[in-house]
Amino acid sequence: MGILKQALGACAIIIALPALAQSQCGGSFASFKAGLASEAVAKGIAAETANAFLASVRQDQKVLRADRAQGVFQRPFIDFSQRLISQNRINAGRANARTYDSIFDQIEQRYGVDRHVILAFWAFETDYGAFQGDFNTANALATLAHDCRRPDLFRPQVFAAMELFARGAFDPRRTTGAWAGEIGMVQMLPQDILINGVDGDGDGVVKLKTSAPDALMSGGKMLQHLGWRAGEPWLQEVTVPAQMDWSLSGIGTTMPVGDWQALGVRARDGTLTNLPASLILPQGHKGPAFLAYPNFNVYFEWNQSFTYVLTAAYFATRLAGAPVYDAGNPDAGLGPDDMKRLQSKLQARGYDVGKIDGILGAGTRAAVQAEQKRLGLTADAWPTRALLNRL
Repeated sequence: MGILKQALGACAIIIALPALAQSQCGGSFASFKAGLASEAVAKGIAAETANAFLASVRQDQKVLRADRAQGVFQRPFIDFSQRLISQNRINAGRANARTYDSIFDQIEQRYGVDRHVILAFWAFETDYGAFQGDFNTANALATLAHDCRRPDLFRPQVFAAMELFARGAFDPRRTTGAWAGEIGMVQMLPQDILINGVDGDGDGVVKLKTSAPDALMSGGKMLQHLGWRAGEPWLQEVTVPAQMDWSLSGIGTTMPVGDWQALGVRARDGTLTNLPASLILPQGHKGPAFLAYPNFNVYFEWNQSFTYVLTAAYFATRLAGAPVYDAGNPDAGLGPDDMKRLQSKLQARGYDVGKIDGILGAGTRAAVQAEQKRLGLTADAWPTRALLNRL
């Protein structure tokens, strides 16, 4: 509690700023902080706590630059996954599975989340805790809440961080993490910590930065909270026939596994599970193919990037013993500049592709597939030069 007591005496002037200066996002950062302080009090947070929390908060331009520079997600699945998945990461994952075997047993018993799923997130988020980020978390959250791109996501996180501060579990001057405000080994936002933080090592404190049991148990609880279904798979590599109705592929179409089998879809390794599933062709019908089961959708509650989600889900299957996927021989895709041109053309035709960023996300995939079908092209949601030229 020493940090909390010291912070409470730091400042008592923020909420005295005029209410008219308050803003939900944008504008003067000082006025924005005043708005945060007033709203915090309205939410039941003590004025002293809000003032003390916000006293040291500053806008961080490095956070904004990081937010605008997510070029890695422009890479196609094969390139992206090969960059993130190495034999060293696989070996480290299996070693950690042995080290924390009893913790993973508890996660599976309490929350129903397979250990390999947690291990994959742990690997990708912080390389098993080695790189947790050095951005000041309070500054990052306030900066992104002030920025008008996603204030609805980050403004509530500022108040959640205040709650953690009031409990002595957050220091606005010293708590660090990722540029987007996530904290700890599996990178959880303050709201998620409030709801799903677990004392996994039994010392009475939730320490997501320094305690692997705490971080892993918390991640398991969060996935359960997001809707993870116990005992069910999430992703499985399959083979597909040379010809089929490719417009049925994509996360927007779900069919019973038996229907996929009737179309010629087969498990590449093992057997398919009798669940509803979507056929995922990340680089078209000539590239890798996967069936995504209901648990796959939970991944999008953790991260919105299609490529990241698929890679994390696939890596979890690798840690569980699945073979390296068959990369096939996909058609050449589009570079970032051409992808932006394609997105602009799709947007002009009324499709919601989100930001024109050169990233082949779920919205762009759906639009690509719809246009491929309209134009009589192979409707596998993989954008090619032929599609761009036709548009």
